[in-house]
Amino acid sequence: MDERELIARRAAQELHDGELVNLGFGMPTQASNYLPEGVNLTFHSENGIFGVGPKPKTSESDADITNAGTEPVTLLPGAAIMDLCTSLGAMRRGTLDVTILGALEVDQLGNISNWAVNRNGLWWPGIGGAMDLTYGTKKVIACLAHADKKGNSKILKKVTLPKTGAKCVSTIITDKAVFDVGDNVLILRETAPGVTVEDIRAITEADFIVADDFHEMVL
Repeated sequence: MDERELIARRAAQELHDGELVNLGFGMPTQASNYLPEGVNLTFHSENGIFGVGPKPKTSESDADITNAGTEPVTLLPGAAIMDLCTSLGAMRRGTLDVTILGALEVDQLGNISNWAVNRNGLWWPGIGGAMDLTYGTKKVIACLAHADKKGNSKILKKVTLPKTGAKCVSTIITDKAVFDVGDNVLILRETAPGVTVEDIRAITEADFIVADDFHEMVL
């Protein structure tokens, strides 16, 4: 499987029965395709849906029923639709149990940067609802490639890009490893198949320790 599928499959394992779950743009939305058997939960879309269902066939899609990334979705029985302000309010007040967000950088303090890149001296794009999600959600899971195209670690001692949320991430999932965020240090829980702890040390800037129950990912 490719790296994006590996991350999405592993992220889905963090979800549990009965939870209210937000999936961020891009790769996190794919986690809904890999829910463990028997897990029943409610997916939220920040543009105003509780009860997001599977992606429809192209011939059955409705341009008025999309997620926040404008991808077509379906509505499950009992779904609730609301305006954006109400949805953002639900996000801020702690209604959601989990959010899975894509990230550009994360660090050992649990800070996340996921919205801004510098192009020609300007920061693009805007921060959007991720700020509200990192503030109000009980558990924030960050998903990202472990290193950039030049091999530089994206798992840092301290993020360099503007922060989306401060000290909010509890779990980090990359194409190489799974970390929990501890007390100013990361805790390595799992590595991808064929990846060793020493491999992770070689590509990770952040400080980390190895969990007592450390093991290889089961995908």
